[in-house]
Amino acid sequence: VEFLYCDLTSMKSIRQFVQRFRAKNCPLHVLVNNAGVMLVPERKTEDGFEEHFGLNYLGHFLLTNLLLDMLKQSGTHSHNARIITVSSATHYVGKLHLNDLQSRCSYSPHGAYAQSKLALVLFTYRLQHLLTTNGSHVTANVVDPGVVNTELYKHVFWVVKVVKWMTAWLVFKTPEEGASTTIYAAVSPEMEGAGGCYLYNEQRTKSADIAYDEELQRRLWTESCKMVGISDEASRLP
Repeated sequence: VEFLYCDLTSMKSIRQFVQRFRAKNCPLHVLVNNAGVMLVPERKTEDGFEEHFGLNYLGHFLLTNLLLDMLKQSGTHSHNARIITVSSATHYVGKLHLNDLQSRCSYSPHGAYAQSKLALVLFTYRLQHLLTTNGSHVTANVVDPGVVNTELYKHVFWVVKVVKWMTAWLVFKTPEEGASTTIYAAVSPEMEGAGGCYLYNEQRTKSADIAYDEELQRRLWTESCKMVGISDEASRLP
């Protein structure tokens, strides 16, 4: 195990991380996008993005795109490289405001968090479409880990914290249990060659209906490329 620093709230840090990783000339078989914040007060990343959208979504969007060529080079016909992105059941109630992705008009921690998690599902489906169109030996799937007992809940109201403390043993998954579906997506032979799936409890599950809107997927991808400053090569594809 080797640690390389990467701050997902910083576009500069992400680019520096990718440079350091490339310098190692290592293959890249699995990328797990798992960083996140939840219900934080309204604040911005160093690049000026609303923090939920900037860290949970845009950071992973840029990181994945910058590592995509390495993933394509590492995947083979019999052993695809795999991209696993961690979303949440919260995406089912999320709304994507393409005209206000930064939640400037009316900030709600719950709304901003749910939007970022919906964006991750839309991103995964669009990414898999592009990978398939290009004939790449890379798959992209999205995971719902369930309700897991981690520090992600440190910004919830104190009443919720008390309830969490009292019921965690009954309701919440342990971190190990919460990681099981991500690990399944990353290494299971059953997932070889399978992409564009929403997984919960190691089962393929239907995501929110809006996540299958291909036009919305396309528009979010194009806007995301503009926001992080990369070329939208996908615009030339169907």
